[in-house]
Amino acid sequence: MIALQVNGKRIELDAPTLLTDYLEILGVTPRAVAVEHNGMIIERDAYTTTTLRDGDVVEIVRMVGGGSDVKTVSAD
Repeated sequence: MIALQVNGKRIELDAPTLLTDYLEILGVTPRAVAVEHNGMIIERDAYTTTTLRDGDVVEIVRMVGGGSDVKTVSAD
């Protein structure tokens, strides 16, 4: 059993786990997220070689499409 922190929450996994396998467990498409692992942003092509281990700190941020209406203010 290993324990790590993901997005500020303690998570327990049975064993060291590849990042791509963990994202699959979460039901997350790797192309739709950015991942920081122990303070370093992971390039997407390194997701398949990054292993989550005991004590790691991970931040997973989902990319959200869309936008909002932005009003510009004139400087008159």
